Amino acid sequence: MKQFALLLILLPLLTRAQSYFPPKGEWAHRPAAALGLDTAQLRKTIRFAVDNESKAPRDQHLAQAESFGREPFDEPVGPLKDRGEATGLIIYKGYIVAEWGDPARVDITNSVTKSFLSTVIGLAVDQGLIRNVLDTVAPYIPPIELFKPGSNDDNLIYPFSGAHNRTLTWDVMLRQTSDWEGTLWDKPDWADRPTGKPEEWTTRKRNAPGAVYKYNDVRVNALALAATSVWRQPLPQILKKFIMDPIGASSTWRWNGYRNSWIVLDGQPVQSVSGGGHWGGGMFINTYDMARFGLLTLHRGNWAGNQLISEQWVRQALTPTPAQPTYGYMNWFLNTDHKLLPSAPATAFVHIGNGTNMIYVDPEHDLVAVVRWIENSAMDGMVKQLLNAIK
Repeated sequence: MKQFALLLILLPLLTRAQSYFPPKGEWAHRPAAALGLDTAQLRKTIRFAVDNESKAPRDQHLAQAESFGREPFDEPVGPLKDRGEATGLIIYKGYIVAEWGDPARVDITNSVTKSFLSTVIGLAVDQGLIRNVLDTVAPYIPPIELFKPGSNDDNLIYPFSGAHNRTLTWDVMLRQTSDWEGTLWDKPDWADRPTGKPEEWTTRKRNAPGAVYKYNDVRVNALALAATSVWRQPLPQILKKFIMDPIGASSTWRWNGYRNSWIVLDGQPVQSVSGGGHWGGGMFINTYDMARFGLLTLHRGNWAGNQLISEQWVRQALTPTPAQPTYGYMNWFLNTDHKLLPSAPATAFVHIGNGTNMIYVDPEHDLVAVVRWIENSAMDGMVKQLLNAIK
């Protein structure tokens, strides 16, 4: 583990000085052979990605029904749109060396959204709005008024009240080990990927914070609501100002919430965004912009000499969660002990969303690959093919 941590620290420092960062509105291509890559193998890699396109329907309403239709309260409450074909980009030493499909197309990216959410929380820590991720969330969050014009009800919610929720830190929320309990935007926490016996869904004993990992979008959305309250601004505006504009992202990405996730903030209606597309919504984004974000995380938050996210935050995001060592902060999936991607270095990490959408980040090889709409079971095969192209 010490060697793993040392490589995480040193490898980006060795490559940063020689790195290319694409300016806004353009991205230089380089012939793969000119950078020492095996062109024929790169073609095989692209063919592998296309041949292993997700078998789920391109109609995202049908795809969502197939994924979550057995859940209670499974009805979408956010936007969905049909997706495009298998698409991807391969970025080597900062340059585009291969692309396929339609990288300019804006599609839902599902839980890759969580990496953008954890980033805006990291920015709040960097700017002192959150003093420490080990602080409990509750003292930061006042009563929140729901935006319901014409309603005579109280319309106040208290998402971090109650004996259990008051004990939750930012850290356990980021690591999906909180076991937050409650209902948010008409979705109960127990209804997301329920396990066990139905009669126990609402009565089971809560796990101690940090003890058990459970992937749960209701809890992620509670974290997004908390971050919105801390920033006192819509999170898409924070992301645009501090991350997406500085890295030269396009103007076409959109971070959506739900039709019912509106609150009153300083007298104005504000939509609390979702952390994924489980019930629709989340980040809608093109592949080039995903690759720019991947390149930013490859360089540990540094873009062309500007430290947009602190290196300390990236180190924390890449620290294994004790209850789930292949998970850091959402949605930084780690390759601890080569469990996620046996063919990749242990230092590689991936931002992953359903579909499958993946941003593969490999500091050891100065490599970023965005692969969209590939079978989940084909992720390691894709990486293996790609690494075979590096001589």
